[in-house]
Amino acid sequence: MRKHRSKTFFIYLILGILVVIFLFPLFWAIVTALRAPAELSDVPMSILPKEVHLENFSEAWNAQPFTRYLINSLIVTSLAVIGMVLSSSIVAYGFARFEFRGKKVLFMVMLSTMMIPWDVLVIPLYMQYNAFGWLDSFKPLIIPAWFGGAFYIYLMVQFLRGIPRDFEESAVIDGANHWQIFTKIFVPLMKPQMFLSGIMYMIVVWNDYLGPLVYISDSDKFTLPIGLSLFKGAYTVDYTSIMAIAVLMTIPTIIAFFLGQKQILNNDAGSGIKG
Repeated sequence: MRKHRSKTFFIYLILGILVVIFLFPLFWAIVTALRAPAELSDVPMSILPKEVHLENFSEAWNAQPFTRYLINSLIVTSLAVIGMVLSSSIVAYGFARFEFRGKKVLFMVMLSTMMIPWDVLVIPLYMQYNAFGWLDSFKPLIIPAWFGGAFYIYLMVQFLRGIPRDFEESAVIDGANHWQIFTKIFVPLMKPQMFLSGIMYMIVVWNDYLGPLVYISDSDKFTLPIGLSLFKGAYTVDYTSIMAIAVLMTIPTIIAFFLGQKQILNNDAGSGIKG
């Protein structure tokens, strides 16, 4: 019994240390956002601010048109996430539940695209979007997501392969077609993976800096990461404002995680099979 308690204490101690390590950057961002700018030059710098300046958040927000940037980020992120989740789930269903010639080759080709760095693709993509007339718009940031993502397709395929064939066989006997089987049976079962993929891709799009920087030049179409970079000048950097906006930018992702946490952890794929 004593050995078991010691083991449990050691596990919780390690977990506690890891929590502190992972949360410290967020803590330091909040503390820095609350400091007076003059405190940033103190050596050594105190852990907590000498005075709490809540007005730093409003001043940083009003320093640039961040309300417009927020709306732009919400539009791009929501449409891109919806497209990625829907298209990836449909493609994953095809790879996992259908048999056709060249399936393995296509699947391997799809997975190989994950090894191509974005730096290699940025110039061809820029030329392609320029030919389409998409530059300086949200289209390059949204439309590609509606063609699926290799990682998210792979994640859903691995889940769908573990679902027994009894589900669709029973549905076929009842006269359901493939689209009905997908929407009525598999989509409810895939909710944990769809929520997980959506949250993961939301973090990618929400924090994307290079995409809007390359494809958008109109300041009215800037997203939050681009607006955040405007606090960095040629000779000075407004760290207090940067941290204030960075803290505010983390709130939507935290909310999304807590809203989807129950769905992610609740996986009942096999609950419909008895015996």
